[in-house]
Amino acid sequence: MVLILHKWLLFFMVLMCTVHQNAHPYFVSVTEIEHNATDKSIEISCKIFTDDFEKTLRSTYQTKIDLLHPTNTAAMQIIVHDYIKNHLQIMIDGKQLPLEFLGYEQQQEGIISFFQIQKIETVHSITVVNTILYGYSPMQINIIHAIVGGQRQSTKLTYPEKNTAFYFN
Repeated sequence: MVLILHKWLLFFMVLMCTVHQNAHPYFVSVTEIEHNATDKSIEISCKIFTDDFEKTLRSTYQTKIDLLHPTNTAAMQIIVHDYIKNHLQIMIDGKQLPLEFLGYEQQQEGIISFFQIQKIETVHSITVVNTILYGYSPMQINIIHAIVGGQRQSTKLTYPEKNTAFYFN
């Protein structure tokens, strides 16, 4: 199953690289959740196409949004954090924990936002509720990777699916 998903992801990434930024036919976010045993933390990154994310934020917050060249960086940080915390919930071993926002940056055609959850020594399960960009397109797909102890699990949520769980030894 994971091998099939990896092949699908590779195919998808090749397609994404060949499509112009403003004309992409795919609506995808990729969220990666990784347990850092050394730092005893969960590290989270969310990558979203910049144009889709900006349009969603404009519609949601009814304000001017420019993530690449903001006139008020602090205001953009607050908006990105608020949107993600309202559309991504993570439970570690059955406990919902707040995401600490670390910031965002542009990478290729997307915006990557970074979060962490501190004081996590061990992880046996990760439950995720992800509705990122579901209000933007009914064709939205949210890919989620979870990595604990070097073991990687992945899944895909297609609108309107929003819940998934990963289990580790």
